[in-house]
This record gives sequence, C-alpha cells and structure tokens, in this order.
Amino acid sequence: MGANKLIGEKSPYLLQHAHNPVDWYPWSEEAFAKAKEENKPIFLSIGYSTCHWCHVMAHESFEDEEVAKILNEKYVSIKVDREERPDIDSIYMKVCQMMTGHGGWPLSIFMTPDKVPFFAGTYFPKESKYGRPGLMEVLTQLHNKYTEDPDHIADVTESVKNALAKTAAKKGKARLTADTAAKGFGQLARSFDFTYGGFGEAPKFPMPQNLLFLLRHYYFSGNSAALKIAETTLKDMTKGGIWDHIGFGFARYSTDDEWLVPHFEKMLYDNALLLIVFAECYAITKEPFYRKIAGQIIEFIGREMTGEDGAFYSAIDADSEGIEGKYYVWDYDEVMELLGPEQGELFTELYDITPEGNFEEKNIPNLIETDLEDEAEELGIPLEELERQLEEARKILLAAREKRVRPHVDDKVLTAWNGMMIAALAKAGKVFQEKEYVQQAEKAMRFIEEKLFSGGRLLARFRDGEAKYPAYLDDYTYLLWAYLELYEATFDEEMLITARRLADSMLDLFWDPEEGGFFFSGKDSEQLIAKDKEIYDGAIPSGNSVAAVMLVRLGFLTGETKYVEKTEEMYYTFYDEMTRAPSASPFFLQALQLTELPTKEVVVLGSRDSAFLAKLQQEFLPDVSLLAAEDGSALASAAPFAAGYRPLNGDVTVYVCENFACQQPTTDLEEAWNRIVKS
Repeated sequence: MGANKLIGEKSPYLLQHAHNPVDWYPWSEEAFAKAKEENKPIFLSIGYSTCHWCHVMAHESFEDEEVAKILNEKYVSIKVDREERPDIDSIYMKVCQMMTGHGGWPLSIFMTPDKVPFFAGTYFPKESKYGRPGLMEVLTQLHNKYTEDPDHIADVTESVKNALAKTAAKKGKARLTADTAAKGFGQLARSFDFTYGGFGEAPKFPMPQNLLFLLRHYYFSGNSAALKIAETTLKDMTKGGIWDHIGFGFARYSTDDEWLVPHFEKMLYDNALLLIVFAECYAITKEPFYRKIAGQIIEFIGREMTGEDGAFYSAIDADSEGIEGKYYVWDYDEVMELLGPEQGELFTELYDITPEGNFEEKNIPNLIETDLEDEAEELGIPLEELERQLEEARKILLAAREKRVRPHVDDKVLTAWNGMMIAALAKAGKVFQEKEYVQQAEKAMRFIEEKLFSGGRLLARFRDGEAKYPAYLDDYTYLLWAYLELYEATFDEEMLITARRLADSMLDLFWDPEEGGFFFSGKDSEQLIAKDKEIYDGAIPSGNSVAAVMLVRLGFLTGETKYVEKTEEMYYTFYDEMTRAPSASPFFLQALQLTELPTKEVVVLGSRDSAFLAKLQQEFLPDVSLLAAEDGSALASAAPFAAGYRPLNGDVTVYVCENFACQQPTTDLEEAWNRIVKS
C-alpha cells in the first residue's frame, strides 16, 4: 500500500498511520486550504503512539478501505500526535468534554475549515457496537448535516467559540490563602481509599502530584494522616500489578481498585514524578523500602527508556503482537519450567501465579496478599535471604521476558517530560547522595541544551535528528524545575543563572499581562481558535501549577522578589477555580504553602563538599531555600543578595534568615542545624 502525507513526519504516532488508505494530512496550512477550497469538513484524529484504543480504532477503521473511501471523498483528514502538539490537543479535548461530558484518546473532532468543532467524540467502532455509534454512520450523517444545514453548523460553532472564550481564567478581587491548601487536604482525605490506597474508584491512577502535596502538608501541619495516606498509597501500589515486579517501572493506571490489573503502558512522566515521591518519602522516613523502589525505577529508566545520548524516551506501549499486556503476563507452567520446582514453587506462591491465572487465564505477578516478613518467618529464614532468593528468580524471569517480542517504544524526546526526569534524578541523587544519578541528570540536560534550543528559543520535541515546535509552557516550567533541582544537588551557580534566564524567557513568552497567569502557548506560537490557560492538574501538574511553585522557589533562592510577585498575582487569577476544587490542582497548593507559611533562606559558605551540606541535602526541608558556595562573591550573578556574605575565619559558615529577619552568621554547625531543621 502506498504512503499518505504522514510519511515525511518524525512522530512515531503519525508514522504508524503513514500507510493507511486514509489520505491523512499532518496539521498544516495545506490541509486547511484544501478543506476551504473544496468546502469539506475536517476530520481531526488526535492520539499517541502507545495508546491502546488508538491502535484499536486504527485497525478497525483507518486501515479499512470502506472507511477510507468515505473520509477521502467527504472530508479532509488530519492526524495529530497529542504529545507533539499538546496545544492543539488541550483545546479540542476541552471541546469534547464540553460536548460529551468526558474525554480521552483517540480524540475524534469534526470541524469546519476554520478549525472550529461542530461535533466531538473519542473512540468510534467501525460499525455500531458497545452502545457506541459506528464511525461510518457518524461520518455520513455529519457530512449530510454539514452540507444540508449550514445554519445549524454555524450556530454550533459560534456557541463553541463563546464557550471556549469563557474558559480562560480572569483576575478577580479575592486572593487565595493558606486555608485553600488546608481545604485541598480535606478533599483529598475524603477521596482516599482506606482499603487499597490511592484516590477514588477504578480506574485508579497513581496521582503523584497528590502525594507530593500530602508530604508537604504533613511537614507544615504535623498532621500524620497526610503522611499515612501517602505511604499507604505508595506501598499498596508497589504490591500491585501496576508495578512491574519483573522489570520495574510503573504502568499508567490500574483498571481495578486493588492495583492488580494495569493498563500496561508505561509513561516517562509517571515514573519521573513517582521517583520524586519515593525519594522524598525516604527523606522523611529513612525507610529503606522507598530507597529500594526509587533505585529500581532508575534502573528501569536506564535500561528501557534512555537513549545513548542520555535523553529519555516518552513511553512504552501496552501492546505487543497486537495484544495488550502480552509482554508482561505469565503462564504458571512457564514460570515453573524457568525456575525449577523449588524456586518455582516459592516464587509462584508468593507472587500469586497459579495454573488458572489471575488475569484472563494468565498471571500478573503481584504481592497484594503477601507479606514478605511473615513469609520469611514462616519459612524460618532471614528476610534478607528470602529477598535474595526472589531477586535471583526475578533476574531469570527478566532474562526470559526480554526474549519476547517487545512492545513499541516511542523514542521521541519531549522537553517537558525530560525536564521531569532530570528533576527526579537530581532529587534522588541529592537525597541518596548518589553522584551517578546526578550525572545522569546532567547528561540529559546537556542534550536539551545542545539539541533543543534554536536562537535562544526552547523547542518541544527532538526525534531522528530534528528538533521541532516552539516549546510550550510545560516545557519551560518543567525545565525550570530541573535546573532548580540540579542546583540543589550540585550547588553549581550556573544552574541558578540559567534558571533565571529561562524564567525570564517564560515570563516574556507566556505571561498574560492583563489577567495574570500563563497561557499554554507562547506569543510567537501558532494562534489557535482559543488561548488556553489551565490550572487543573491532569495526568501531570499543569504548567501554571508548576510555574507558581518554581517562581517562588527561584525568588527565594535568588532574592529576586519579581518572581514571587508573579505567583502572588496568580492567587487572584485562579481564585475561583482553586476555591471551587483545590484538590484538583494539588501542585499549585505547594506555592501557597511556601508563601503563606514560615520559610527559611540559608546560605552555607566555605565548602560545597562539606559533610554539613551533604547532611542537609538528605533531609526533607521544603521550607528551606539553600545556597552554597566557597564565598558569597561566587553568588553575585545568581543571588546578588548574598554577594557580600563571607565565611568567618576560614570555617564553614551558615547564614540563616527566617520570617524576613536574618540571624547572626555562625560557624557552630550544631547550632546552625538546630536553627534550620529543628525549629
């Protein structure tokens, strides 16, 4: 079969459709010009390369000659990779949710040549089934409506434009306070699943942004329930099948309440954000379990989602050989044959692997009903010995699994998601004092600096030698987060200087000078049918949420109040949304915790390699902004307020400011520790 117009693209998702009989166009002026010239509606299909239901719809409909005939005759068809063009996806997903009450991928949009939707949906089977109308029927009816009743189409599109115009947040007179954060905790606590951990009902998502907020709520309020909720969720998830017990890494979500059956797709962003949570939980509790899982996430990312150049891939598909989860599930007999009777019996017993299976006659290894300490006691062996035996078995199974047909890996490099993973590795390196993790983060950052900037403008995606698309708000905010974490892991002032430069660019490109907050697309980006300004934390924290937190952190580190003032303005801009549902934007609540509750600014001079600094790095101190240098003069560009600070008598010297008041510098490190950590 010949190729369509997607063949010249770099996106793995678009290339998956390059040999469809559908005459697909990428999002381009050529496509819109054709639609206008021929007065045809546009069928816009949005998805991503590791999306299971995108594969299903592609196989049922887009590879089908009958469907292709209708699309080619009656429509101009456009394919978009949501991970390359989140700006397009965000607007049209919002329309779908307005029209249908729900969203998801594949996203199917029917719109005019002017890019305004008149109908929206998600997955459509070829023929009507599952209580869903068939795509062929929908295509025919909507084309008839478009050609026979243009007035109706005009009315719908006008109402869509008006509805979109109302979604952008506007500055009000009321301001958010610390009470909003407390209210957010109450909402999260009420949605907590006391039986299996996590929030809400099936399908259950890891929601790391909830956990990051809860750890801070515990720290600032002393409410142990917040820590308990976070710990229970992490431990229950890791017992379940959503955690890959053979090769490590977390899947996208669980289809059931108890975390047993995952949607097997693995995303870079889930694992990056969860790595941060595990590192922070370790910093609070010093429980080895959290360090172990964090190390295993990093091992998985290094083995399966890292390129030779150090950058990180986007996702691993749920499907292999056309079957969801086939790569990850096991037959009882297969496990017994690989491990032998003694080892096999132990492993199958503990990991719930049975002849009848726990998932569609196959087995997903899990520890939901297993307590390894109890099992070790029952077997009369030390826990360490049991764990050693299980690890030996795991390695045998992993080696066997790697001989299977692997799921597709989407190897494009996204700036935002790489920023997350860089931040996570830097955080883990700092907390665990593992230089190798920090070096991995630095290597990935060098890739972004070398490959994803053009004329000072950050770009969003790199693949197959091509960097493309002006970066979005998320790219800037997550990269800013990465620079701040790298600074706190290395105390390399260049990281802080670059962070300032990036923040200034972000403010120039995305800030709304009239109403406050940040638009998703820059002022130099393609203008779409609406300007998107989002505070809701979806699968990942929103760009505005991350910007609010990072600007406060940057302001405290550098002493530049202009950054904090922008976050202050956002407290007015997003007052209505945050007051209605603060738990829907838990990452944003971190900003309120930092600005409304007491914080400390600490400068350590004398040696960046001191034992005192290393000890501080291992603590969970979200209220502390920590600068370090040989001498204050080294901070003149990054943090001018500290330029005049000097070490006393050549000793390690600590400057502590709290609640807008600075204390006398001290060389008594025990006294300094008590000021910083215990008060």
